[in-house]
Amino acid sequence: MTTSRTSRPLPSPLKALAARTRRTDTPAAWHRATLDLCHGLSAELAAGRPPHEALARALPYVRFPTEAAAHMLLAATQDGGDVPAALRTAAPLHGGEGLRRLAGCWEVSITAGAALSGLLDRVEATLRASEAHRQDVAAQLAGPRATARLLAALPLLGLLLAVALGMNPLGFLLGHPAGLACLTLGAALDACGLWWTHRLVTRAETACPS
Repeated sequence: MTTSRTSRPLPSPLKALAARTRRTDTPAAWHRATLDLCHGLSAELAAGRPPHEALARALPYVRFPTEAAAHMLLAATQDGGDVPAALRTAAPLHGGEGLRRLAGCWEVSITAGAALSGLLDRVEATLRASEAHRQDVAAQLAGPRATARLLAALPLLGLLLAVALGMNPLGFLLGHPAGLACLTLGAALDACGLWWTHRLVTRAETACPS
């Protein structure tokens, strides 16, 4: 059973730094960091250490996508800081579901007296199942990605084939108004195709349950 400690407000500079940097982080990196955090925290709790001390000992072994997240959580472990608030503040919009679940487990452990280690095991199992599903989806989407790149390169291959046959496609494309129009339209359509394929693949990846 854990006991409640006095909450301390999170440092404002760390909040601002986390808000600026979290946009560049990938959800997969956050999921891996959360898994490492849950595993390390469970090991420290199993060794008999209190939650705040266990978290402080586990943090140095976790590679968060941003240093602000690690500093924020480490600051929350000092002098009975508000760990759930720090976890929620550090969690990004995409990829931070595990940290928010961990925050909820921490609050339940404080308010209801539930064993934090047991709650952590459930969170870790859910995250591992989600990560396995995400990797499976990524493997299945590798084919469409490669096909899209191949189709985007076909016009260039066509130009090379025309040159090999003794034609002068570049002279028409670069030296004639109609050729310039065709080149511009073709490049625009090629870019739109790549963007649309990337958008579809990204949506399929982000649709994975967390």
